[in-house]
Amino acid sequence: MDYEHKANTVADCLLSYRKDESGWKVCKKSNDVIVSWRPSIEYPGNVYKGEGIVNGSPEKVWECLKPVPNGLRVKWDNNVKKFELLEQVTEDISVCRTVTPSAAMGIIAPRDFVDVILVKQYEDGTIASNATNVGHPSCPPQSGYVRGFNHPCGCICVPISGEPNKTQVFSFFQTDLGGFLPRSVVDSFFPSSMAEFYSNLAKAVKSLKDH
Repeated sequence: MDYEHKANTVADCLLSYRKDESGWKVCKKSNDVIVSWRPSIEYPGNVYKGEGIVNGSPEKVWECLKPVPNGLRVKWDNNVKKFELLEQVTEDISVCRTVTPSAAMGIIAPRDFVDVILVKQYEDGTIASNATNVGHPSCPPQSGYVRGFNHPCGCICVPISGEPNKTQVFSFFQTDLGGFLPRSVVDSFFPSSMAEFYSNLAKAVKSLKDH
């Protein structure tokens, strides 16, 4: 499989989501984030966009977000229980397995996802993770986990001009959770879990600053 090509396609896709303002409907607002959605063209579901300002430099925010084994993400993100490197394709591209805990009071069983992930830095200082589902020979579906599929998703950390200690964070999720979940469960899960994601990210960045 051409992991590099697939990963670079995702990066282009997320940039287009960020630039295209049309069709997004706000579904949740909090002090930390505005969450919107629109129908996905990748799969029969929705793509969700989170947009918020985090108090912390892009470097600190990225330190909390970066997709690496034993990174900070598994400590603060309630939706990431385990993160495993399956293959390092290039310096910036990896294939990883993410394990998520059960959610929505047990209605959503534990899941695992296998994705190719590209970490990309842009000239303006923006840094982004870009991921989408792939197959990998070392990681077939396993008992005890429903295999879910991420369609182009990721987080984008954008510096704010004149505000070195603030970062604009965009997140995009479009996840086929697999299994036989009622659509209403999925539609209510993502907006609330994304609001929690931003709230917990803000706390994680703040705790980094205190050290």
